[in-house]
Amino acid sequence: MTENSVIGPAVDRAKQAVRERVWTLLDNAGVALPPGAHGRIPHFAGADRAAQRLFELDEWRGADVVKANPDWAQHPVRVGALSAGKLLYMAVPRLATLEPFYLLDPPDITVAFEDISTGAGAREHAPRVDVGQMRHVDLVVAGSVAVDRRGVRVGKGAGYSDIEVALLTEAGLIGPETVVVTTVHQLQLVEDDLPETEHDFSVDVIVTPDEVIRCGPPRRPPGIMLDHLSQEKIRAIPALARFSR
Repeated sequence: MTENSVIGPAVDRAKQAVRERVWTLLDNAGVALPPGAHGRIPHFAGADRAAQRLFELDEWRGADVVKANPDWAQHPVRVGALSAGKLLYMAVPRLATLEPFYLLDPPDITVAFEDISTGAGAREHAPRVDVGQMRHVDLVVAGSVAVDRRGVRVGKGAGYSDIEVALLTEAGLIGPETVVVTTVHQLQLVEDDLPETEHDFSVDVIVTPDEVIRCGPPRRPPGIMLDHLSQEKIRAIPALARFSR
């Protein structure tokens, strides 16, 4: 069973099988960049091209506020957001502080965008903010291990992306008008239907170095779903304290 889920062991096993399959596929094809695909959101050859393709979309151009994952595969996207003057939120690792997001606001940044948009750079140079201090999010960039054409995604298994989206949804900062995108290598796009649960969010747009896929109707968690979280996970994330049983 995964760290975040207390239900659906069969779904958990199915998701892990997908992860292992895609990680192995990326490594064997030589397109996973160091340190390799396994155990993480894979950094892939062509990530910069996928980012450039994303920057051409109307959904990107119309977004003033972006929330993005901190993984290396999406680093070109985060740099591009700051370069375009967009306000950027990044999650604190494991949501481990009462202020669970870093605020990266281009006019206030005094170091290189390439540096502050990394995990280490944000930790050193960016202020942390509570959900109550954040602005409405226009576009979410999610890292994925695998995604299908319906927009169902599988992450690396820790569940933090789902909790981040749930926290922001609960606070009214993500709504039906918020666009969720993922940038992936073409080999991470699978043709079979991926397993999903009620707490999973879907993506609206998949961007690879070669194509853009717009997916079906958005599916979002209604908010924090404590029954889908272990007590250990709830205790480890200070922002969840007000939702505890």
